[in-house]
Amino acid sequence: FQASDVARRSAIYKLYGSANEVHERHRHRYEVNPEIVSELEAKGMQFVGRDAETGERMEILELDNHPYFVGVQYHPEYLTRPLNPSPPFLGLLLAASGQLDAYLMGEELAGDAETKLKL
Repeated sequence: FQASDVARRSAIYKLYGSANEVHERHRHRYEVNPEIVSELEAKGMQFVGRDAETGERMEILELDNHPYFVGVQYHPEYLTRPLNPSPPFLGLLLAASGQLDAYLMGEELAGDAETKLKL
């Protein structure tokens, strides 16, 4: 993750347990042109994670003012298990069920059967 206030406030940073680094398999097919990163960030797309080697390859982004818009340039599905989803997928499930904010604040998740079925 980037050493910035924006990155430290991001949902994906918190979903990864406030880890400084994420070790995932990089997807090599598409990459963001570093020359247009500042233009994209000015429009609300925040690149909160970059590669550790050069800092020029965008790895994780979040969109401002959206309940959960996260994009990653790696394969989170490789570390996902049925009862242990990777953080990007966990965040999607929590956001879809209306529990993301509570989870990120450390609150207990809903325990009723109706909400569990939504997950």
